[in-house]
Amino acid sequence: MTLATATNEHLANISNTLIYSAMAVYTLAFFAYIAEWLFGSRSKVGRTAAALTHKTGAKTPAVTVKSAGGTAVLDRPQVVTRSAPGARDVPDGPGAHGGDEQGDLYGRIAVSLTVLAFAVEAAGVVARALSVQRAPWGNMYEFNITFSTVAVGVYLALLALKKNIRWLGLPLVTTVLLDLGLAVTVLYTASDQLVPALHSYWLYIHVSTAILCGAVFYVGAVGALLYLFKDSYENKLATGGQPGRFATSVMERLPASASLDKFSYRVNAAVFPLWTFTIIAGAIWAGDAWGRYWGWDPKETWAFITWVAYACYLHARATAGWKGRKAAYIALIAFACWLFNYYGVNIFVSGKHSYAGV
Repeated sequence: MTLATATNEHLANISNTLIYSAMAVYTLAFFAYIAEWLFGSRSKVGRTAAALTHKTGAKTPAVTVKSAGGTAVLDRPQVVTRSAPGARDVPDGPGAHGGDEQGDLYGRIAVSLTVLAFAVEAAGVVARALSVQRAPWGNMYEFNITFSTVAVGVYLALLALKKNIRWLGLPLVTTVLLDLGLAVTVLYTASDQLVPALHSYWLYIHVSTAILCGAVFYVGAVGALLYLFKDSYENKLATGGQPGRFATSVMERLPASASLDKFSYRVNAAVFPLWTFTIIAGAIWAGDAWGRYWGWDPKETWAFITWVAYACYLHARATAGWKGRKAAYIALIAFACWLFNYYGVNIFVSGKHSYAGV
């Protein structure tokens, strides 16, 4: 065994250790986010709804008052569950923002642990790159660990920009743990060199943008999914319904549905041009590697289907009658197309892009 080979194996082992360490820290962050949700105060929407309904969730009865010469019946107070367009009086987050001090403490601990886990995982990705002396995107294992790192990076970047999205922390860390668990068990591939077709500077351009787009699409999909739950909860409250205790506890700690809908739309719209560039860059790379720009390879086909799906979402979001729930369903279908393009095509479909390594 040469010195270079031994060094590369040592770096690969360091990378594996760092990835497992990151999973341990993400687990601690997961429990801290759980504590934030349990002990954080409810959002203003939740507090308003609770003030206008009984603790059991039953409708506030109509009030009968005596008037001169007769009686009058006043309708029960309207339960205000939605923020008005452009309003800033409904805070985002699981209630810890500007609310309960204990919940906010757990939230800050959770974010700090997320930052630490992100740094450790990023170091693991860099060690993996050094062990193979190339970009760490040659197989699904490497793509997975890089994708989860970038997804967490997007979340932390939004927090650094003073966006109140700590509500995203719990679902994000949960899925990152699942992603890394899948990576180190089912998808793990030993360090190896790239196939000849991947030896190109386009690897750094095309694959890096694809990873970034996937991470942002994921964030938008979480927003769309939570919007559907929160919208159903608000509709039930507005019609005098009685949501269950667990649903109430969770939903009252989320932003208003209008805020979730707006967040999902903004992140998806912001990254859509980059996804368009990713497909164009892939076509140019295909021309250099295989002598043709487009051949309807399964990966190319599903990348285009994903593009069409997100284009339909953006169009629906701007069309009267298709906003809200219908647009959110399209956003989730579009992200499902992206997921199938990655997992389904790589594992179950053969083509020129079959670099799964599993």
